[in-house]
Amino acid sequence: MSNVKFRNEILLLLEKYGAQNLSVAELLCDRHAKIPEKVALFYESENGDSVKYTFAELKELSSKFARVLAEVGIQKGDRVGVMLPKCPEMVITALAVWRLGAVYLPLFTAFGPSAIAHRLTDSEAKVVVTDTNNRPKLEDLMTKLPVSIVTVSDQFEEKVAKDEYSFWNEMKKSEPIRNVTLVNGDDLLILLYTSGTTGNPKGVKIPVKSLASFEAYMRFALDLRNEDMYWNLADPGWAYGLYYNLIGPLLIGKATLFYGGPFNPNEVYRILEKYSVTNFAAAPTAYKTLINAGKSAALKYKSFLRAASSAGEPLNPNIISWAQEVWGIPIHDHFGQTELGMAVNNHHLPELQEKLKPGSMGKSMPGFKMTVLDAEGKELGPNQEGQMAVDILNSPLYWFQNYWNDTENTKMAFTSDGRYYFAGDSASMDEDGYLFFSGRSDDIILSAGYRIGPFEIESALMQHDAVSEAAVVGVPDQLRGEIVKAFIILRDGYSSSNEIAKELSTFVKERLSAHEYPRQVSFLDELPKTPSGKIQRFLLKNAEYKVISC
Repeated sequence: MSNVKFRNEILLLLEKYGAQNLSVAELLCDRHAKIPEKVALFYESENGDSVKYTFAELKELSSKFARVLAEVGIQKGDRVGVMLPKCPEMVITALAVWRLGAVYLPLFTAFGPSAIAHRLTDSEAKVVVTDTNNRPKLEDLMTKLPVSIVTVSDQFEEKVAKDEYSFWNEMKKSEPIRNVTLVNGDDLLILLYTSGTTGNPKGVKIPVKSLASFEAYMRFALDLRNEDMYWNLADPGWAYGLYYNLIGPLLIGKATLFYGGPFNPNEVYRILEKYSVTNFAAAPTAYKTLINAGKSAALKYKSFLRAASSAGEPLNPNIISWAQEVWGIPIHDHFGQTELGMAVNNHHLPELQEKLKPGSMGKSMPGFKMTVLDAEGKELGPNQEGQMAVDILNSPLYWFQNYWNDTENTKMAFTSDGRYYFAGDSASMDEDGYLFFSGRSDDIILSAGYRIGPFEIESALMQHDAVSEAAVVGVPDQLRGEIVKAFIILRDGYSSSNEIAKELSTFVKERLSAHEYPRQVSFLDELPKTPSGKIQRFLLKNAEYKVISC
């Protein structure tokens, strides 16, 4: 595929998704529903029940739920929080939100009340769609926030309280809404909160035109073909799962596969075989867990894999070797972030495939020009370490402009002239254009594919009566890449112990999120700080302290 052809394809994508008077529901669903039997979703529950939905069925169901949302008061531009596990109702809800020209606000199901409250308050969401397992997390928020709740359950119960609705009961009574709300390429599609180094999570504004970048990744990097069976393990509560597990397949008319149970190596292998999965994507932690289950577990099941991809954190070369041994194919490492989508890949598309270099995340995806900058914002030469950045002027698929109600963090994300966007990672680029990850250039923790900011965890710890001061860092971990470690100064009257360490860990887990809690705790008499009082987390990372594992 020539550079001219790539340029032409990118221009066509930009023209399609950056236009005026677009229907997102048409782009993701309705145009594919013209083939009645075309499957959009395979769903496998934890107990082994399976069901499939066609694009035509999703069109009808999402049109009904769009009516429900409209009657609750949702209009174009309104934010709708969605706290659902991977399930058919999540897909129905997303399409219904976009059918109304509203904005999808993902809420990861592991979030606790504090994390949920910040996102709902800051976004001014009007409705939250959740399920019976997650509904209790909203209990205390109901008296503080003017938000309506729609709950998915197995029962067709009537409305249970004021401003609360039963998903399937309302659907049963609803007539499909036939008129879609038109939007433009610059209108907001998603508002997704990502962890920051300081302060609360930042709201990333994701416009409709970002669909051009999402489709490019599905085609150029994943090489998703008509005959492929695709499975992406990532949760749509986060960017990779939302962009490329929920949206990406729908965009190009491909079925996606949702598994509703917890991660289990034997279940992963079973589903790979049952559905004859040919194109697979997951975080390195998932691959590491498969490796730890042993080769015998892998070899019990037949593999149909043609392509395997990894994203979320750097991929260790031994994982690639393992895949080559058990599946006969290498895993291709990819890089992206919430503000970019995927931008650097070891591409699967034959015309873009090149030799895999150990430790490299690959090369810039067509439509992006990634570079490495020095401290003054100037591009560095080959093999020089600096800050990885996007050359916006030469990246037509780049779409991020600013954070939601956050001018300070927006300003910090770009060079002073606005030419480059900082990806937040230290990296180098060799003479062939391969990028190599060196580390985070801030205090973000990369754990099991999740980006975790220290501020939220420190704030949660400070709510405990025993804590006088707290600092959080990421420390190396063989399985997860990094884990959260907390350094605590206790108040007078409290003594360090295994019991208080576990209590603090549980305290964060219950209030914030099941993926962000400290797995290690150390107790100190004082924290290292700058003269201005800022915590020097790098000193905590590099020093030896007595650790209590939780």
